[in-house]
Amino acid sequence: METFEADWLALREPADRRARDGELAARLCAAWRRHGWTRVVDLGSGTGANLRYLAPRLPPGQRWTLVDHDPRHVNRLSRLDAPPGVDAVSAVSRDLSADGLAILDGADLATASALLDLVSEAWLAGLVRRCANAGCGAYFALTYDGEVRWMTESGAEWRSDGDPDDGFVWTAVNRHQQGDKGFGPALGPAAAPIAAHLFHEAGYRTWLAGSGWRVEAGERRLAARLVEGWAAAAAELRPDAADRVAAWAARRRAALARGSFRVTVGHRDLLALPGDAE
Repeated sequence: METFEADWLALREPADRRARDGELAARLCAAWRRHGWTRVVDLGSGTGANLRYLAPRLPPGQRWTLVDHDPRHVNRLSRLDAPPGVDAVSAVSRDLSADGLAILDGADLATASALLDLVSEAWLAGLVRRCANAGCGAYFALTYDGEVRWMTESGAEWRSDGDPDDGFVWTAVNRHQQGDKGFGPALGPAAAPIAAHLFHEAGYRTWLAGSGWRVEAGERRLAARLVEGWAAAAAELRPDAADRVAAWAARRRAALARGSFRVTVGHRDLLALPGDAE
């Protein structure tokens, strides 16, 4: 399974928090309250961002199980204090690509952040079946959708700041996203609509909403990490074009240094509720 460092997760968390769709979260909270749910299983918990976002929004009496395969994350998660409204938090070490999803049995809500674009359709279908068997709701936030746009401030307006190699790089990055991240061939940018379809076929009511990042000059470190990550992915997929990718990255770093920029990175949030939970 792919591993994400704690510093990267901390760097992206403010952008994630801003981007999440509030209406889906409110709809989830209404269903939770209506049905008296208590147990959340958070898959691929990282440093606990999902807990920090959702716990203050859900009614009290919550019981969270945080699941991750990285022992460093599990160690940190096991030392987290339960936020207000949370009766219990436990951390579990599990390789979700190998150990199965039996941990969802008895759950009221399965949730994850920035996970679905990393998994294969076969793994996702297994997740949907497990959720359906448990009768639990599902809330999967911040699934990458492949849409990236750069903008530059011009007077009082923002205008598109297209680089001649943007399309080349995004095509390579999105193909790289479909490589095996530990779950088989990844769905990449297609993940959110495929997940919505699979849940719908399993009898769920589903909602998809945009949750795109908007990264501006105040988050230059995050933008710089994005540029470096995209360049590395594109160069790995297209080693024959390494010089072209490096030149693109240099131009984008220069744009960041000028300080007047906005980068939007598309994501989607998915809420799926059993037919009797809406």
